[in-house]
Amino acid sequence: MFTYTVSVTTGNQVFAGTLNYIYLTLVGKERSSDRTLLDKSWFERLDRGTVVSIDIHVEETLGEILLVKLEKEKFLINDDWYCRSISVTAPTGDCFEFPCYRWIADQKELVLLEGRGRLPQDEKVSILKEYRHLELENRREKFRWNEWKSGFLMSIDASRSSELPLDVQFDTAKSVDFSLNVLKAVENLGLNKLESVFQSWKDFADFEKVFITIKNTLSEYVMQNWTKDVVFGYQFLNGCNPVMIKKCTKLPDKFVVTQEMVENSLDRGTTLQEELKAGNIYIADYEILEDVQPNDTDSSTQQYLTTPFCLFYKNRQNEFIPIAIQLSRQTTPGENSTVFLPTDNEYDWLLAKIWVKSCDYNIHQLVTHLLRTHLISEVFTIAMFRQLSAVHPVYKLLIPHVRFTIAINTAARETLINEGGVFGKVDSTGGIGIEQVIRKGMKTLTYKSLCFPEAMKTRNVDNKEDLPNYYYRDDGMMVWETVKSFVTDVVKIYYSSDETVQEDEEIQAFVQDVCSYGMKNCPNNGDFPNVLRTREQLVEYLTIVIFTASAQHAAINFGQFDWYAWIPNTPSTMRKPPPTEKGKVDMKYIMESLPDRGRSSLHLGTIWILSQFQDNELFLGVYPDKYFTEELAMEAIKNFRKKLVDVTKTIRSRNETLELPYWYLCPDRIPNSVAI
Repeated sequence: MFTYTVSVTTGNQVFAGTLNYIYLTLVGKERSSDRTLLDKSWFERLDRGTVVSIDIHVEETLGEILLVKLEKEKFLINDDWYCRSISVTAPTGDCFEFPCYRWIADQKELVLLEGRGRLPQDEKVSILKEYRHLELENRREKFRWNEWKSGFLMSIDASRSSELPLDVQFDTAKSVDFSLNVLKAVENLGLNKLESVFQSWKDFADFEKVFITIKNTLSEYVMQNWTKDVVFGYQFLNGCNPVMIKKCTKLPDKFVVTQEMVENSLDRGTTLQEELKAGNIYIADYEILEDVQPNDTDSSTQQYLTTPFCLFYKNRQNEFIPIAIQLSRQTTPGENSTVFLPTDNEYDWLLAKIWVKSCDYNIHQLVTHLLRTHLISEVFTIAMFRQLSAVHPVYKLLIPHVRFTIAINTAARETLINEGGVFGKVDSTGGIGIEQVIRKGMKTLTYKSLCFPEAMKTRNVDNKEDLPNYYYRDDGMMVWETVKSFVTDVVKIYYSSDETVQEDEEIQAFVQDVCSYGMKNCPNNGDFPNVLRTREQLVEYLTIVIFTASAQHAAINFGQFDWYAWIPNTPSTMRKPPPTEKGKVDMKYIMESLPDRGRSSLHLGTIWILSQFQDNELFLGVYPDKYFTEELAMEAIKNFRKKLVDVTKTIRSRNETLELPYWYLCPDRIPNSVAI
């Protein structure tokens, strides 16, 4: 008689335990065990957070344990069970690990392959090849591509959260209904009273009343300093949307700024052309908003959009300041476009800056945030589930970085960006504008633009000496290199050569699925690899996936309440057309331009929700679920964490010297995945 000791761990989630009967079968290289009931007694059932151990006795040894079969049968009611992992100790003392981390619902049988990470070409036993193939067939049935809106990136085929596969749904404790949660946030922030009072603002002091219950150090700093040009410029380096600026060496034809207009802003005693040549001039161009229809979902409130240029100057004090703003662009030769300047009267210049920030906000939400982190991460996630077996090392590497991504995006499609959703109510691009901007943003979505170092080079902002105090770039590069180093370590463990990458049919199917299906509506989908030939290419690809879901999303998401809570600094919509002449703007015109009280309160509630870390948030490199079981891989994770700690220390040390510390890319504040 031989004895195998089996330990089964149930998850800690609410309702993770089960009253149902769970049967287990061990399948070895030589033979299988009998089907065995896991519960030893009524008092030792598979409760939440428990570890149940049983002994399985066999007449002959089973040989190397290849897989475990689990079967669930109804008892009284049919309830779901979340299995974390199973470990099997053989009579020889050898231990076999079977990571699970899955819900078992109505499945008659769930098969777990032994947990060592391995490539498909490494499977030599026919039964393992068969079950690996069946696993992916079943996943492809559950994770189907769908085109939510014409011309968008592909998404999951589910119209509501309850239709999602159980394994990607939110935990019971974390459900997201944006419409409901925004209203709760409005109430918690003490803003609900705003909706019942008169709609217009009298002056900026009216906005300050909102801040009575809002305690946020950076938001208060913005409220006190937002009119300063240096604070305006700082936000384009280190605010919520630090991706718009690029070095300007030649002015766009439709930007009619001249030397005479800006000479008072140039403090080196040089001309505009000389400063352009010296690399001290930068530009933010909002051409993407051209011909986008402003929000017309509310017949009682007309809303407006425009397509500004904003010119910046790095002065002798290394301050990054705006020196010219043009709110419209020439459409016919000889047509005049007004260029607003810091030397104009106070209200003209202030409103021009407000308009730029409002346009910037809309591009940030729809392109920088939604398209280039949420939607692209969902594409990677769906392709991963469809094409990579649970024992594939890349699946094990990526799974912590796709947690809740499909769930949050599905929730957003239900209540945030849908027709009648929150964005449609508060943003100037609401309604049909959302679709128009996303489709235009798709034209800028290239593979290399997701590669952080390449993105910096493309905008010509990669040189620290040329452009100092760009902490988004500096910290982003540190995190990118740290993630890349970790990915390199893992890839080297499982891929001995470039040929190994080429022979991996699952990884090739993964990138093909992304390119051919997930990205099929992207004009530049041919720019995305549909085959990987080298380990170096694989490392870059996986680094992009992880960095986008973690660091990039953190950088452009979690500062929203900091920078957007003071409504005049970044209004979500504008209720008056942009000025076309100077000297016509007064305080009354500015107040009538800014969002009304109802929209302001919904806007504040939304950005407050989006800026919150989740309960039990898992930050970069924190992997409580043990998908990797091999010592080499676990050592790579350990080294990754050490390097992240070093980056954290570097950023903390730097921040101690700054008036405005930059935290958004500090590793201990970067969640692993897009989950809010």
